[in-house]
Amino acid sequence: MSLDARMRTPFAPKLDLPPAFRPVGLREIGDAFAHAQSIAAEEGAGTLVWVGRFDVVEFAVVLEPDEPLAEARRAFYAGMAALIDALAVHAPPEKPISVDWPDAVRVDGGLVGGGRLAWPKAAREDRPAPWLVFGAMIRTVEMTERKPGLRPLGAALEEEGFHDLGSGQVVESFARHLMVLTDAWQEAGFRRIAESYLSRIAAERGVERSIDRAGDLLVRRAGEREIGKRRLVPALALPSWLDPQTGAPRA
Repeated sequence: MSLDARMRTPFAPKLDLPPAFRPVGLREIGDAFAHAQSIAAEEGAGTLVWVGRFDVVEFAVVLEPDEPLAEARRAFYAGMAALIDALAVHAPPEKPISVDWPDAVRVDGGLVGGGRLAWPKAAREDRPAPWLVFGAMIRTVEMTERKPGLRPLGAALEEEGFHDLGSGQVVESFARHLMVLTDAWQEAGFRRIAESYLSRIAAERGVERSIDRAGDLLVRRAGEREIGKRRLVPALALPSWLDPQTGAPRA
């Protein structure tokens, strides 16, 4: 079997997922985000692809929102909130977990990874897209040597006190939290998702944040009339946490 074929060959994962999800496991050298996109149209919503690695948690889930694409991208925030909630379940007591808008996840200030979103290139903004794919990668173990005296930007779950935490446990927790948030969105609207996500951004005195229907971040500063806007789509084009050279979270 060729190397390329082995990368695409699934193995039988052992995940305890809610009934709405269907697991697809890949070997260590697979790419969950790319694979989920390649099978999204055929396999449909709830397909969850994950890679059996020990150094990172890597997975991607297929979504099929009913809203036009211009609004449906807000599902990215549901994915991010579920990811952070999943980590919080396994975190040591009082270990701070935060997010840098829109996509980077930090544990006690150190970058551990983040999330990203994909949709069909030909999808129209004013119609529901056939699918969305939310993908995530979180560093669990530091694999590179760090030079003495240099404070790294990145961190790993193991060194932050997440001991004996397998990637499967994080994926399982993510799926359960995503189900809870999805139900809340359907019952009470997007406000519940926005509140959960925005609560993880470091607070600034005199600053209020909200998310509009297009998923853009609105920033209001006390004493200023102008409302700042940070657009989601351009920000998602190049994940801030991902090292394009290594394909892993930045160190």
